[in-house]
Amino acid sequence: MEYRVIKEGDLFFLTGLDGDIAQGNEQGHGLYTKDTRFLSRMEVFVDGQKPSLLSSAGDKSYIASIRLMKEAKDDGAIEVLRERFIYDGVLYERMELTNYFTYDSNIEFAVAFDADFQDMFLVRKYRTGEVGAMEGTQFGERELTFSYVGADQMRRQTRITWDHPEGKADESGNVTFSLPMKPQQRQVITFCIMPVSEQLEPAQTLSYEEGLRRLEASYEAWYEGSARVQSDSPHFNGLFQRSVQDLRMLTTDVGFGSMTVAGLPWFAAPFGRDSLITALFMLPVNPQIAIGTLRTLAAYQGEKYDPWRDEQPGKIMHEIRYGELVTTKQSPFAPYYGTIDSTPLFLMLIGEYYRWTGDLSLAEELKPNIVRALEYMDAELEAGSGFMAYKQEAEKGFPNQGWKDSANSIIHESGEFAESPIALSEVQGYVYQALKSLVPIFTELGDAELARKLEKDAGALKERFESAFWMEEESCYAIALDKNLRQVRSVTSNPGHLLMTGLPSEQRAKAQAGRMLEKDMFNGYGIRTMSTRSAGYYPMGYHNGSVWPHDNGMILLGLGKMGFREEAGSVISGLLKASGHFEYQRLPELFCGYDAELGYPVPYPTTCSPQAWAAGTAIVFLQAMLGLYPNAAKKEIALSPFLPEGMNELKAEHIAIGSGHVSVRVVREADAETNVAFKVEVLENTTGYTLAGASL
Repeated sequence: MEYRVIKEGDLFFLTGLDGDIAQGNEQGHGLYTKDTRFLSRMEVFVDGQKPSLLSSAGDKSYIASIRLMKEAKDDGAIEVLRERFIYDGVLYERMELTNYFTYDSNIEFAVAFDADFQDMFLVRKYRTGEVGAMEGTQFGERELTFSYVGADQMRRQTRITWDHPEGKADESGNVTFSLPMKPQQRQVITFCIMPVSEQLEPAQTLSYEEGLRRLEASYEAWYEGSARVQSDSPHFNGLFQRSVQDLRMLTTDVGFGSMTVAGLPWFAAPFGRDSLITALFMLPVNPQIAIGTLRTLAAYQGEKYDPWRDEQPGKIMHEIRYGELVTTKQSPFAPYYGTIDSTPLFLMLIGEYYRWTGDLSLAEELKPNIVRALEYMDAELEAGSGFMAYKQEAEKGFPNQGWKDSANSIIHESGEFAESPIALSEVQGYVYQALKSLVPIFTELGDAELARKLEKDAGALKERFESAFWMEEESCYAIALDKNLRQVRSVTSNPGHLLMTGLPSEQRAKAQAGRMLEKDMFNGYGIRTMSTRSAGYYPMGYHNGSVWPHDNGMILLGLGKMGFREEAGSVISGLLKASGHFEYQRLPELFCGYDAELGYPVPYPTTCSPQAWAAGTAIVFLQAMLGLYPNAAKKEIALSPFLPEGMNELKAEHIAIGSGHVSVRVVREADAETNVAFKVEVLENTTGYTLAGASL
């Protein structure tokens, strides 16, 4: 990572490794909330010079620590230690200066600020549009305020305060301090930076120490309420713990409960697909995230036909933004609905949440939303000749509307782009799993007629799918059908998602699982998005040859559920190995598809990190290793553990299932016949469910 980023709630701060937002930088550095940049410059100067970088650390997801110096060689130096965090709508930054000269020094310390209030889409050069104008800069004793009035007539302000009496501000946004310092003396200056607008709740400024105490207490509460995992693999422990911490940082609440945004820095917004898949991954660690995710997406469910936003009644959104281009209707993201998979994933998550918790109250609460989503899917299946298919309607929307949403991602073996409407293979699987998982829910809710319809519809979809998508000579399913219902015959990772859905026949599921692990698909670190033998393949392609951890996670859910231990172990071992090459063991959004024989994974140049569903993949490792699949309708928990190469012991505690928790320990032990077996010790089971598995 060539940047430092921290986030809390709706506010995130992106800078260079030196902690600065350089004037006119092209990387989009800044302080953002509501898709608006509230700080576009923050540069530190010591005696008129920029200090050099000594170290830059983000050991904890929510704190950045940066050490700078201004040195006179063989004479001494002024050190600047910058430590920052965000809490309750305020950015806190403490700057500690230390005089390492052997004599008294008079230090001129300055911080240059500016705010351009640009919409994030403008910062990233994704859009152009009519915008407002700066209103002016006000400054006073220990305070500096930038003001802007947008084209939407909304006033946005950035208020900056500091606690050192020597600071003086000017109308150019410079805050300067004259600091007489004795040898070894330290001077501390704390800045508080607060975005203000009618979109934002008024924030209260605390002391640096109190703000940090409250922030860390919130993380401790998160850990306390989540499942805890320990193994004899430090590598897995580090990845898992970092992932759980990052997922806490990526949570937000837009009024309907906690959910995760997609990722930093550019996708710190509620999403449909990304947030739903992350919540699905998080069920073993924190099922409460599913509640906030589902309620939020239900609140924004489509109500009308609106081609500008690709909206349809009952459809679940893709992404929502709050910036000036959206509020002035120059961009369709308010919200934008151009996704084919969010709606079945929404229904899938409701079904899986019930399987884990046995809680029918959420499904009962959301029943009107469920029915509307089912009606939308019925209409789409009918319009798509029996399959859910997409076609871009919004002029400024996405041409491809599955998770591989780049323009070149759905490509025939000839190299020709598929024409829409396009029916993606994995989406049909999501529909099937959604229908099947809702059957026991509606049976319990007393709607037997709807339950029977869902069962019948699922069976008919399965029959149509098996006939239309299977590629016998490739031993796998096609990625999609094009507008003429012609197979798009590139070999890709998408059909691997089908394994978790139950849609493929047993024989074809086995073949599909094996195909994912062949050398043209599995590069040693993970399953590629596209086979090296497909016409569209290139290893640095965003969707056509790269490796996406979450994509592997979706496949892993199926490998674990169907008992494909060897294949699951290979994927887990590969991604674990890859994670060791990234900062703080964070699995990034994606990395390039070059073979592991190279000795290291090649980073993708513009990847997001941290990213929610990539972080959630470590939790899928846990579920797959435990073979843990609850079933509320049967009051059973399937438990069939294995451990990947290099791990001999795993303990998982406080996994929320049913009305309580389950805790288990798994130990690898030798067996005379198979050479390996796994002993399972149940440490706790207050779930009300029966544990069932060969190892018990």
